[in-house]
Amino acid sequence: MYSADIGCLYLHGFLSSPQSQKAQQLQRFYADHLSPEQLALPTLPFAPAEAIACARAELKHLQQRFEKVFIIGSSLGGFYATHLAESDGVPAVLVNPAVRPFDLFEHYLGPNTHYYSGEVHELTHEHIAQLRALDCAAIRHPERLLLLLQTADETLDYRLAAELYRHCPAWLEGGGNHSFERFIERMPMLLAFAARLSVTVGRCTE
Repeated sequence: MYSADIGCLYLHGFLSSPQSQKAQQLQRFYADHLSPEQLALPTLPFAPAEAIACARAELKHLQQRFEKVFIIGSSLGGFYATHLAESDGVPAVLVNPAVRPFDLFEHYLGPNTHYYSGEVHELTHEHIAQLRALDCAAIRHPERLLLLLQTADETLDYRLAAELYRHCPAWLEGGGNHSFERFIERMPMLLAFAARLSVTVGRCTE
């Protein structure tokens, strides 16, 4: 039913990890319906510059093994996925993505406790500057992105993403929450989107 030649890179959100609900759901989905080797679930470093370097390295590793690769990015991971889609020519699915997180993070300067490890990370102005450097203020390749939004996101204003990604294919649901309720039920749609795109290993459209 599903293609065995498509790799998936999942990028988690701020202070999250591969232990998050969506990441664990994805892990079970790939184990049950595809192959665990098709899914990469890296733990992203706290610093944005290091996080994007880690994500790009994982992406290239997947591209060496699979004909096609796509990204699923949630929240801040959606921000990183947007950058990679625009810069590296890879398709991406954005789940309640963060828009202009450097503005939001002004309120989080100082110590922040990781939700899963309990580790305390110090958010600095340098981190915010790194996020600004990764920003895509306008989407040049909307066809590469699939947007998933739920309107009752309690963390982010969904209207910001609806505006930025207005030319992208999108799935908008009323209600829900920041985690995106029933996310795993959308996997057939996400895999169909990835399979339709012609971006393959070594073929950036830039």
